[in-house]
Amino acid sequence: MMNTTYDAYNLAPVPVSVKAKKPVNRKPATKAKPTPYPAHPLADLFPMIAEAERTMLADDITAHGQHEPILLLEGMVLDGRNRQWACIHAGIKPVYEDYSGTDPLNFVLSKNLHRRHLTESQRALVAASIVDWERGVNQNTAGAANLQTRTAAAKLSISERAVHSAKRIHEHGSPELLAAIREGRVSVHAGEALSELQHSEQCKVLRQEQKQIVAKAKEIRTEKQKLKHTVRLAHMAIVASAGKATAPDQLLRRYPVFYADPPWKFGVRSEQTGGDRSAENHYPTMETDKICQLMATLGNPVADDAVLFLWATNPMLPQALQVMEAWGFQYVHHWIWDKAVAGTGYWGRDRHELLLIGRRGDVVAPLPGTQPETVHSEKKGRHSAKPAFFAEEIEKLYPGVPRLEMFCRTPRDGWDAWGYEAGGAS
Repeated sequence: MMNTTYDAYNLAPVPVSVKAKKPVNRKPATKAKPTPYPAHPLADLFPMIAEAERTMLADDITAHGQHEPILLLEGMVLDGRNRQWACIHAGIKPVYEDYSGTDPLNFVLSKNLHRRHLTESQRALVAASIVDWERGVNQNTAGAANLQTRTAAAKLSISERAVHSAKRIHEHGSPELLAAIREGRVSVHAGEALSELQHSEQCKVLRQEQKQIVAKAKEIRTEKQKLKHTVRLAHMAIVASAGKATAPDQLLRRYPVFYADPPWKFGVRSEQTGGDRSAENHYPTMETDKICQLMATLGNPVADDAVLFLWATNPMLPQALQVMEAWGFQYVHHWIWDKAVAGTGYWGRDRHELLLIGRRGDVVAPLPGTQPETVHSEKKGRHSAKPAFFAEEIEKLYPGVPRLEMFCRTPRDGWDAWGYEAGGAS
């Protein structure tokens, strides 16, 4: 077979003798893509950036190279999931380094909070995840990851309430609901309400318009508040009825030592929708006037010479002094319970309560050197429960004399008790 080619300079045809060959189909050689490392659970706290942004990152790495290494911890990507995706997408071998720090949790938080503009709801989901680890994190290498709700809220600059809402969503929300919050389409507070529904119903609501989703969440919250109110009233009635025997109408004995933690009625936003922090969600409360009248109602069980130890919170201090005077005592001193962790408050974040001390008549004061220091630090327990330390100190100061604990919820050895829950209910 004759074939024709051309001279490279004068384009004159030049005859060429060639042997015919069958065409060979060859596929272009492909470069094997590197296998990506899995993401560390700490890195997975935050969503990856959108695919369009990752593609732009891949283009930038192709043009200018990978400037920042991908950090590994225990063979998993601690920081740099988006860079790893971009490198592999661009066909570039990623550059890795081992993480050499000692606090990977705070490292990941600082990196991602610095780089990203996350909504409160997105930050709340992260905070809820670091409150309670259910993701199989090796906490020896994850650092101090099991945080208190308050600490997690502070790290993510959100309220504790938002963290509680997010925890509820983690436990009861559908994957679609979690995704909607991560994507910023649904707020964490609306998500908490929707988590009351079955997963199939959650998905059905999420397919609706934004305005309809918000309206459904509000409807669920209203119904839940009504139910909570009904249950709360029933609980109060049961406690009051069952406690008649331990909260008699008359006390037939007179006491020289009183220890009281009145169930102050305060802080409820509304009778229909009192929040979980309201005392009335936990035990029956009393108006201050009723507390003032209580000793007269019970037959004046106060001895002529007596001492009173009366608990008071910061906002209820004037009412506590009012009660002390109505019961026939004069304020002389107070002790302080430092709860070790700050709580909430309008004028300051309360972390203490006051134990006011009042005297009546010629009551015996503690012997010099036996008085306790005025501040005791101990973390708080269940709602309104006071440390046993204070009752034990009173016992040391006044051994072998009749002592009465007013508004008692759990009886103590060596004490008489008056209170709706003094029979042992907790």
